[in-house]
Amino acid sequence: MHENREVLCSPAEVGEAGRIGKVGDRNPMTHEQRKSDRLVVPVKSSNNARSRAAETVEGRSLAKRNAGEQNRPRTQCRTRLPSELARVRQAARKDRKAKFSALLHHVTLESLRTSFAALRRNAAPGVDGVTWGTYGAALEENLRDLHARLHRGAYRAKPSRRTYIPKADGRQRPLGIAALEDKLVQRSVVEVMNAIYEEDFLGFSYGFRPGRSQHQSLDALAAGLGRRRVSWVLDADIRGFFDAIDHEWLMKFIEHRIADRRVLRLIQKWLSAGVMEKGTWRASEEGTPQGATVSPLLANIYLHYVLDLWFQRWRRTRARGDVIITRYADDFIVGFQYRSDAEQFLGLLRERLRTFALELHPEKTRLILFGRFASQMRKERGLGKPETFNYLGFTHICGKSKAGFYLMKRHTMRKRMNAKLKDVKAEIQRRRHLPIPEQGNWLAAVVRGYFAYHAVPTNIYAMGRFRTQVGRHWYQALRRRSQRDQTNWGRMKALVDRWLPKARIQHPWPEERFDVTTRGKSPVR
Repeated sequence: MHENREVLCSPAEVGEAGRIGKVGDRNPMTHEQRKSDRLVVPVKSSNNARSRAAETVEGRSLAKRNAGEQNRPRTQCRTRLPSELARVRQAARKDRKAKFSALLHHVTLESLRTSFAALRRNAAPGVDGVTWGTYGAALEENLRDLHARLHRGAYRAKPSRRTYIPKADGRQRPLGIAALEDKLVQRSVVEVMNAIYEEDFLGFSYGFRPGRSQHQSLDALAAGLGRRRVSWVLDADIRGFFDAIDHEWLMKFIEHRIADRRVLRLIQKWLSAGVMEKGTWRASEEGTPQGATVSPLLANIYLHYVLDLWFQRWRRTRARGDVIITRYADDFIVGFQYRSDAEQFLGLLRERLRTFALELHPEKTRLILFGRFASQMRKERGLGKPETFNYLGFTHICGKSKAGFYLMKRHTMRKRMNAKLKDVKAEIQRRRHLPIPEQGNWLAAVVRGYFAYHAVPTNIYAMGRFRTQVGRHWYQALRRRSQRDQTNWGRMKALVDRWLPKARIQHPWPEERFDVTTRGKSPVR
């Protein structure tokens, strides 16, 4: 909610009184004249995009009196009109069906310059071989040329350079490395489009959105499972989602909000630019290249129309009991109170995805008993402990606290931990001849980074195991430096204690952080 306040500015400051009060006048106004000629200018308080994004968890309405706060720089007269993108966002919020026909002019030299500064300096080059340093050597000239080509329609998207990275399950994940100029334009266009779509996306969508993170999605899931009457969990995964996105459907979805033909042509150019692999160009008739700056936003737009809006409608009109959902990109978890709701939803979901050229992964999609009542329900049926499911790197387990109450535990996925330890072992073997301080500093950074994500409550033992295994791999690497190496376990323990951070919990309990994020104004749905 905006609060109107009155800010006093002189007529000269708001540009409505000509030369009155101008610096250097021979006959400046007296203090009384300036005081009497003041103008009263009504000003709205600014909006805090991050607070608002945190507030709209699970698609709820904004909390009263705290969702419209945002800090913006103030001018000399203490007034600040909304920026152009802020006005776009306000228009998108005011009219959910509005189409924006003039957006490309928001891609300015300044936005391109900001996009360049945000790029990683050591990022791999695209098919043109242009690096950050090469482009930055004549930055202003290059940006002016790019800006001119972009606005006169002479800009051409280059194909992505295909490369592969190993996945935790041993398979290869294809990535598309865009050319540097494509990255710049995509970043700037995504910033403009975010001003619109951040008003449209629902609260349970967390993947690749400004001000949102994987831990926020995990927190919402924990709060929903702990506070709602959920007994059945659908662990769903869409098979090859990024490679299966239908271009025709995607463009139709985008045209619901964007009518600027120049922006639409840009998106079409990126989708059809193709990929270059081993010197051979291949057309891309479907999917978006993973690794491209624009791909996460396009994926969210696709699933917003295919899944999110449809789910909201189904939950309001068809579900009999409590239903919760959280989604991060193409991974989503849905919780149900009744099994009949879960089975009905799963059947309809398969049909819905099939309509838009998608399908659920048969091996990664499961419906299981899980939640506060799962242990008792399985016990009554003569079954064992409740099954577990994986989400965003954690295995979720139905456990009990020391007092005997239900407690959902989260442990690092064993497969993920083993894959990370394997990478650490290979790298430390390569670095084993470096001075001990260099090895220690590198390993300390690795362990700190790992703890920063995985050190959540109930996961302390997994963190301890990770640190112990890193120490063992380091010991083996040092012992292999020479047949005469004198490193023993006593000295190794001192090195580990000296360099590797100790395991400790770095995240609060998920329900507590969820309440802080939403400021306790909205219930979990």
